[in-house]
Amino acid sequence: MKRRKFFQTSFGAAGAALTSATVQARPNLEPAPQAVGMLYDSTLCVGCKACVSKCKEVNGMPPVPMGDQIHADFAFDLSPKTLNVIKIYTDGKAAVKDSEKDGYAFEKRSCMHCVDPGCVSVCPVTSLTRDPLTGIVNYNPDVCIGCRTCMTGCPYNVPQYDYDNALGKIHKCEMCNQKGVERISKGGMTGCAEACPTGATLFGSRTALLEEAKRRLALKPGQVYKYPMGDVRKPASYHEKAVPRYQNHVWGEKEAGGTNVMHLSAVSYDKLGMPPLGERSAASISEGVQSTIYSYMALPAIALGGLSWIVRRNTEIANLGEEDIT
Repeated sequence: MKRRKFFQTSFGAAGAALTSATVQARPNLEPAPQAVGMLYDSTLCVGCKACVSKCKEVNGMPPVPMGDQIHADFAFDLSPKTLNVIKIYTDGKAAVKDSEKDGYAFEKRSCMHCVDPGCVSVCPVTSLTRDPLTGIVNYNPDVCIGCRTCMTGCPYNVPQYDYDNALGKIHKCEMCNQKGVERISKGGMTGCAEACPTGATLFGSRTALLEEAKRRLALKPGQVYKYPMGDVRKPASYHEKAVPRYQNHVWGEKEAGGTNVMHLSAVSYDKLGMPPLGERSAASISEGVQSTIYSYMALPAIALGGLSWIVRRNTEIANLGEEDIT
């Protein structure tokens, strides 16, 4: 068989096998039965970074210094040394809080603990797992091989690899429930929610947090509201403040299958750096396609087996022809 004919036949057989498969995405995963999470309200945040300091205290991480100021934290983004950071959006004169024009707004960056997490889906060794009960996305450094595939699978750019360590590993927020911390499993709350002086970061069940978020969206701008602080199910105290003109959307309710950490803002989410995401999770699409294709791998194998038989037969015929000549 000529080489060109071989490739034409093999590619044709493989293509026919794959196109015969009905490639479908699996459904998005549902929230865990006892999913916990956080609600971050940008309009309540004052940029004090108490949440950043508390996070580092809980996780035993040093502050990021600037010059001789070694006791203050000057982290500008997530890193192996910073699992939670407050960023700021500004426009023009930046004179009015929570205004897109000539204003500014704060934004919190940490792991979103996706309902259908891409990092878990792409990890080849299951070092990243979603707790089946709470929905918390945890990381096991003893299993991790350092491939960093999780970094490409996260739309929020959350997993951070420690390149300064020869045996570097991934660092991310585990909602204060990783080995050696375990605040949530002991009935506590996340450090950032506990430390927040205005209730901008609120802890609780995903269901209760979503109810609270929608309650705020239903309020009339200018109305004074008592914002719960700490755990939404049993607030430690309340913070009274006039209701802003929110964006009529809870970020994380449905984005990419939803997240356990949800956000509210008066400024457009794209201006706060949130990625453009639909309701379908990338994990549901990729896993569905891979499962369908792999299930039909037997057909290309059969096709290649047939081609091998043809090549062998043609070779034998050619050899017989040569013997006749001699």
